[in-house]
Amino acid sequence: MDRLAGYLIRRILYSLFVIWGAVTIIFFVIRVVPGDPATVMLGTSATEEQILELQKELGLNDPLLVQYVNYLKDAVNLDFGESFKLGGSALDHVFYRFPFTITLAVTAIIISITVSLPLGILAAKKSNGIIDWMISTTSLLGQSLPTFWVGIMLIIIFARFLGLFPSGGSGSIAHLILPATTLCLPFIGMIIRLIRNGLLDELSRGYVQTARSKGLKENSILYIHVLRNVLIPVITVMGLLLGEFIGSAIIIEVVFSWPGIGRLLVDSILNRDYAIVQASVVLLATVYVFLNLVVDILYGYIDPRIQVEESR
Repeated sequence: MDRLAGYLIRRILYSLFVIWGAVTIIFFVIRVVPGDPATVMLGTSATEEQILELQKELGLNDPLLVQYVNYLKDAVNLDFGESFKLGGSALDHVFYRFPFTITLAVTAIIISITVSLPLGILAAKKSNGIIDWMISTTSLLGQSLPTFWVGIMLIIIFARFLGLFPSGGSGSIAHLILPATTLCLPFIGMIIRLIRNGLLDELSRGYVQTARSKGLKENSILYIHVLRNVLIPVITVMGLLLGEFIGSAIIIEVVFSWPGIGRLLVDSILNRDYAIVQASVVLLATVYVFLNLVVDILYGYIDPRIQVEESR
């Protein structure tokens, strides 16, 4: 138990270090990008005096190091300032949009599991046959296509021509189908291959031969004994994919006008809205790090040998 506690403490400290790195990088990067928030807020008709006065009011004339220290102090208290463009707390705007992105990512995960698991098992059971070839080829094709192009094609086919789903916006399950499918499509092929190759590797091991020699049925061996071992890397990948989905949703949300944190982030970058950009990136980094931590804990729970090795 002491080893496990030590391992968790080390992982939490490492996670805090990663979040601090993300906070620092986004602070300096966004200030290198050309453009001035005061000019964007006041518009092109503003006088130089008005712009200088607003810059002073926003603290943009302070030395960069002073701005950074003040920013860190406020960030520790979860205060990322007010939105230059929208007004009000930047964190409130981000929290309002975040459930939309989570809904999109979780739906993509559900579609990925629903499609990948049976196809991966089928490809393994029919390995080196025509079904295996068809599944593998289709998976590779789906993985190779650019995400934004897939999204546009789905809009043209299923929204414009067939009229089955709305082309953008939110408000119903139908609005989720096209963006979630676009989001998960490149990853489905990867998960299928992971399951297929994992099953074939496990089926060649000695304990499977022993189980067969005892007269156990193939389905019992596959679903009771083998699949559990294959799920270890799959769970790791799925946990990391949820973080990938949240990050990749930025493009998808713009293509499908989905009101999530990704679209808010893009709009805020264009408007030089520092407060919302920083709050968005910090939240995304925190969620990604947290998911990695959960995956590590689950990994050790499924296979205690890994936990013991990591604790040493």
